[in-house]
Amino acid sequence: MFKNLKHKFQEIDKDLGIDPRSDKLYAVTALFDNPVKIVAAAEKVVSEGYTKFDVNTPYPIHGLSDTMKLKPTKLGSFVFVFGALGTLSALLMIGYMAGIDYKSIIGGKPFFALPPSLPITFELTVLFGGISTLGLMLFFFNKLPWINNPLMDTEYMKRVSTDRYGIMIQSDDEKFNINEVVKMFEGLGSVQISYVNYFETEEDKVKTPIFNGKFIALLISVFVIVSVVTYLSLNVMIYNVPFDWMWEQAKIKPQTSSTFFADGRGMRNPVPGTVARGHLPYLYKGMPDSSVKFTANPLPVTPEILEKGKSRFNTYCSPCHGYYGKGDSRLNGQFPNPPSLHSDKVRNWQDGNIFHVVMNGQNVMPSYAKQISSDDIWAIIHYIRALQRSQNAKDSDLEVK
Repeated sequence: MFKNLKHKFQEIDKDLGIDPRSDKLYAVTALFDNPVKIVAAAEKVVSEGYTKFDVNTPYPIHGLSDTMKLKPTKLGSFVFVFGALGTLSALLMIGYMAGIDYKSIIGGKPFFALPPSLPITFELTVLFGGISTLGLMLFFFNKLPWINNPLMDTEYMKRVSTDRYGIMIQSDDEKFNINEVVKMFEGLGSVQISYVNYFETEEDKVKTPIFNGKFIALLISVFVIVSVVTYLSLNVMIYNVPFDWMWEQAKIKPQTSSTFFADGRGMRNPVPGTVARGHLPYLYKGMPDSSVKFTANPLPVTPEILEKGKSRFNTYCSPCHGYYGKGDSRLNGQFPNPPSLHSDKVRNWQDGNIFHVVMNGQNVMPSYAKQISSDDIWAIIHYIRALQRSQNAKDSDLEVK
């Protein structure tokens, strides 16, 4: 029995259920290696007049929907209507129950009063809004349960869901010309261009067996089994030996007293004068930066240190300062742009001054002491110096030695 079951699972694993593809082109896709390029690509596609395209990124990019000229979704209007229906239903239900059907005299208060009705009204508003949001997105806006979009199982979709930024233009766009699209993507600096064909069975003709009797029976069976096991686990088993050790263990809950310690406190303060292993507190926290101008960078300038500094700078600093430190934030005005790192003030700063700002924060910039280790900050400073030299090169830097 178990051997047959094992072979059955092996057969299922081998057959991923991916349909064969036809010769009909669905779209041309292009991958880019950073968010700045994908925003530029979206601007170019919109300016060229394409309408049937989409952008795929592993995380939301600020302002991209405006760049794509996307119209506001109508989902909010529908959800507002259903939410208002929930509000009205709650008030009518409570009004009928408390004011007409079952009047209760409680301290001379009105039979129906708004303040005590608000919690139930709020709950029904959220319930109606949430259910309508799920239903409308699944079956109306996203047209599910269609399951075989041509982009499925493509290298393009695997990359845009992990570490790349992609854009696709459909072949049924009025302006679509495969040669012009490929040439445009190449000019935009795409790292990979690919062609995606339709499946032999087209998307709008395939639906999940959501109303199949066996499928519904399976869902009911899973529901019953999970409910029974959950009830027995959480309400019966954990209160009996040997599973009750979590309840019977000797422990101290937060904000409670303790008879174990002489002062009666359960929560303990760190031992005075000690620091965490491998960590030294910043000596100049909260002090003016003039006190650290002679603090030297302890790291040597090596290719490895510069590469680490670049990686950390691109991760923590570039969203606001830009990839080249020019203050050209990628947040599209949703956060104040910082000053350029190439100003005379910053270029004339000592490394200790920059380190002090990162550790303490300055103006609207918060401290990054908890996000970045001290060694990584020093590596970032080396990379900032390299950026400053690249943008403010002297004549002597061009001399052949």
